[in-house]
Amino acid sequence: MIKLSQKEEEVMEHIWQLGECTPRDVLLRYPEPQPLLNGIQNVFQSLERKGYLDHRREGRGYVYWPIVEKKDYGRSRLSSFVDRYLDGSIKELVSFFAREQKLTSDDLRDIISLIEESE
Repeated sequence: MIKLSQKEEEVMEHIWQLGECTPRDVLLRYPEPQPLLNGIQNVFQSLERKGYLDHRREGRGYVYWPIVEKKDYGRSRLSSFVDRYLDGSIKELVSFFAREQKLTSDDLRDIISLIEESE
């Protein structure tokens, strides 16, 4: 999966929330001062070239929809993060969350159960 730029991720977040939409629909979600419509349209085209969107003609414009699910993109980015910054160690990732008290002992037991079920 091709990594997205920060701007592309920002636009994709709006598209995932809206589902089918036009560049103008996304533009209207931005606070003032809004970016230029042309800039949003360019991001849509880039996202389509990278395989994240598809479109159909509707009237004088196009309606787009995501063909990559947000969850799938997140998994890909997390996997890349773990490979790059944690030497591929999921244990390091879980240890970080445990140390930062983002995981309870019940959460850890649930994770262990999932691992045992998958073996």
